[in-house]
Amino acid sequence: VESGWETVLREAKAAKIPVVLTDRSVNTKDDTLYVTFMGSDFVEEGRKAGRWLVEKMKDQKGEVNIVELQGTVGSAPAIDRKKGFEEIIKADPKFKIIRSQTGDFTRAKGKEVMEGFLKAENGGKDICAMYAHNDDMAVGGIQAIKDAGLKPGKDIKVVSIDGVPDIFSAMAAGEANASVELTPNMAGPAFDALAAYLKDGKKPEKFIITESKLYTPADDPKGEYERRKGLGY
Repeated sequence: VESGWETVLREAKAAKIPVVLTDRSVNTKDDTLYVTFMGSDFVEEGRKAGRWLVEKMKDQKGEVNIVELQGTVGSAPAIDRKKGFEEIIKADPKFKIIRSQTGDFTRAKGKEVMEGFLKAENGGKDICAMYAHNDDMAVGGIQAIKDAGLKPGKDIKVVSIDGVPDIFSAMAAGEANASVELTPNMAGPAFDALAAYLKDGKKPEKFIITESKLYTPADDPKGEYERRKGLGY
């Protein structure tokens, strides 16, 4: 059965309208329906978050209990960011995800889910780290940790993905430890590729993967916040 998006792409192709996909791919085996896909490697983002946590807490004695705030159920970022993270932490049996639930990529839901995790795990005393599939959920989770009387970033390590302004503000305050950037400027390179295709018929690579950089408090979080705060994300 063909998806709605695939139908739209077929209609665009029939009308000779070139399509460039950004951030989300379309589940189709016919790659003639689009010129190129430009986006992040969501699995690698999860790996980077996992590598940071394993390195940060490798010397901790005893189990490292992790709670996970998942993105929207069934979405590619949620599936792949979980997959990449688990791929890394499984190499050391002391790292364990003890609770995992969707926070729908929202700040309010992230706070609500984290509140439940804290209550279920001895008021949060049994939680070593929070891994969030995006920064908005992490910011909500940070507030829940503070409301529970614990110190986010210290009592519970916080690692997430996106690189939005507020996570850098949290890092500067010592309340978050790491964020893997989701490249904010996909549209610019996508339009460049489209313009070249329209001008000369030059076909870009079918898959263009943007860099996902890891940021920590050592990377001038105050400056990163100032540089990003007016970008609208």
